[in-house]
Amino acid sequence: RQWPTPCKVNHCLTHTTCPHHGLSLQMQRCGSPCPACCTPIMITVTVKDNNTISQEYYDSIVNSLQLHQVTCFCGHSACLVIHGYYIRRVLLPEGILYLRILRVKCTECGRTHAILLSSLVPYSWIRLSDQMIIIAACEDGTDRNAVCGLNPFIDENHIKSVIRRYVRHWMQRLLSEGIHLAPVYDLIRKCFAVYSMQFMQIRRTSNILYSNTT
Repeated sequence: RQWPTPCKVNHCLTHTTCPHHGLSLQMQRCGSPCPACCTPIMITVTVKDNNTISQEYYDSIVNSLQLHQVTCFCGHSACLVIHGYYIRRVLLPEGILYLRILRVKCTECGRTHAILLSSLVPYSWIRLSDQMIIIAACEDGTDRNAVCGLNPFIDENHIKSVIRRYVRHWMQRLLSEGIHLAPVYDLIRKCFAVYSMQFMQIRRTSNILYSNTT
């Protein structure tokens, strides 16, 4: 197995045990995560349409990717191969979508990567466009429940959860970096540049933004 380049601050390596596998792992003393950990790194592909989410649309974006041009977190390219799929749910106006997400694996470091769209928020059932409506209403003092008329599968509990997560995890981050909610493309790009996360992503799973040029 090929391991990542040692930390530039401290080139000494140590060994630890992965809590998920019980394996003895070589790990950087600077605190970087072990490459064999089961938590996948996410690759988020930028899309122009933040409202359209369907299996056909997702598949069309994924099929247009040039995987040999995508760089893994370990720094290698031309090393990602299809590894499998998993299902995640998305609340759409027409119902619950069970979206099949592609997972790829790096042949160099062994990490897996989930391929997401920028119209999705990791670990959330609510698409980014609906969360943006809720947050904008919260900031403007307008009716935050108006999103329910656009998406009847979003209820008051969903709205309270989105606002709570925004206030606790993202409001101060945006203020500290001078990041604005609009335009959405700039918001997403700056959140990745500064925090390596999609906007409204709560778990600090590593996330890479990839601009599909095809």
